[in-house]
Amino acid sequence: MIEDRWTGNVMADRKQIFTDMKTQNYDTIRLSTYRTACKLRFIQKKCNLHLVDVWNMIEAFRDNGLNTLDVCTEISVARLETIITCIYQQLNKRLPTTHQINVQHSTSLLLNFMLAAHNSDAQGRLMVFSVKVMLSVLCGGKLVDKLRYIFSQISDTHGAMVMSKFDHFLQEGLKLPTAVFEGPSFGYMDHFARSCFPQQKKVMLNMFLDTLMSDSPPQCLIWLPLLHRLANVENVHHRVACSFCRSEGMTGFRYRCQQCFNYQLCQNCFWRGHASGNHNNQHEMKEHSSWVRISCSCHGGFVLLHIYNDIIVSFFFFSSPPRPIGNMNEPVLPPSAGPSPTKRPPTLATAQRMNEEHALIAAYVNKLQSSPRALDSASRTDEEHKLIARYASRLATDPGHTGRPSDFSYNMNKQQRELIMQLENKNREILQEIQRLRAEHEQACQPTPERVQQNPTLLKTLHFYIFKKKTSFCMMYKLFSSKGPKKCLHKVKKFRFFYPCRDFWSLQHRVYPDHTHTHTHTH
Repeated sequence: MIEDRWTGNVMADRKQIFTDMKTQNYDTIRLSTYRTACKLRFIQKKCNLHLVDVWNMIEAFRDNGLNTLDVCTEISVARLETIITCIYQQLNKRLPTTHQINVQHSTSLLLNFMLAAHNSDAQGRLMVFSVKVMLSVLCGGKLVDKLRYIFSQISDTHGAMVMSKFDHFLQEGLKLPTAVFEGPSFGYMDHFARSCFPQQKKVMLNMFLDTLMSDSPPQCLIWLPLLHRLANVENVHHRVACSFCRSEGMTGFRYRCQQCFNYQLCQNCFWRGHASGNHNNQHEMKEHSSWVRISCSCHGGFVLLHIYNDIIVSFFFFSSPPRPIGNMNEPVLPPSAGPSPTKRPPTLATAQRMNEEHALIAAYVNKLQSSPRALDSASRTDEEHKLIARYASRLATDPGHTGRPSDFSYNMNKQQRELIMQLENKNREILQEIQRLRAEHEQACQPTPERVQQNPTLLKTLHFYIFKKKTSFCMMYKLFSSKGPKKCLHKVKKFRFFYPCRDFWSLQHRVYPDHTHTHTHTH
């Protein structure tokens, strides 16, 4: 029995876990909230509780009959040891054989921490409610699931929270920060329960969840959501150097100064108050918990393709922001090097349809280059008409062009309508020329020596007209874009049907940070 070993190995193991925690140098963290969360996260991982989901913990309570006992029932240390051992044995059954944990060691560490947190006497007795609160808070799983379970323990039969039970929960829950020597910051006080819900006489589940999971939770429990956010960012890597320690990449939280240009700190430097250059600890900082790289697919206004001296040049204009991978409900700060915030970016669907059209052209040209007789196949389709139909459909149905201001409406002046008619006539002429060249190409593909000599020239001419037609499409698209009729007309006159010869533009990957969590810190 553990009671018989109370002053022996148990006390030695109890001291060991706190000795290991002190070696992590958490006491140098200036902010008490982060200091408390880091210490509890260390205890959680040291005892392997982060591997136990909250639902598995609830199942263990039921398997050991805790759900049938009154919350004020005292439980012996021996029974508590049995419950903890059962929890870890069930965990090993769910883990692969290569990742098994030491049940006896984990049980000893967790048992002694709970006894230290409860500050029990030599008899070592705890209440059922104390065990449920401590284990449900320290185990793994989602915060919302934990809070739902806790609410079920402190609510009445009508689903309303009982204030006295909530006060009891605060007493037991705040023993955890006290156990890691953070009692001065998060110790229990009598007025905490009422201060969490000052204006509410009847607290239901949704209100309970909204309050404790809000951006500004009650001060006495602010460490609880931070503990879960800390666990979520442990493996997040930010590919940017810390402005103080110059480390290659950051892991965990990343903090960006709102006053100093491009000044970013890793979590270790920020937590310990390090600063360099013009930055100081009084500057406002924002906390970010994820990182994203913009893809090289085209999200921009348009892509202009043309042929000039047998060189195909692509002009890419990016206007969409990076796609976030973190929480979509959290605000995203546009990058300073990005587009103007007044510019309306095309939707992802628009970009995808645009890419499909370019893919059709590329496939058509590749088919002609790889097989001169490809036009004779039975599976031949009219790619030009497909492109025209797709383009017209996009102009008619693209949601990105709806709801634009009145000064950008489609009531264009006479000069613009004439220009559109010229472009349409040019398209028709190009289509007729393509049909004529196709007919000549079919004749040239016959196995006649004289006509074989004509085939490469016709094929090259056909390529030329295809890209010339595509250039016309791009001009029409630019004319209908959201930049306005006058600016579009200027662009059309500028580009015309050919653009001066240039080298290939290298499409560089532009990396922007994803500002998924925007907690503001002032020192």
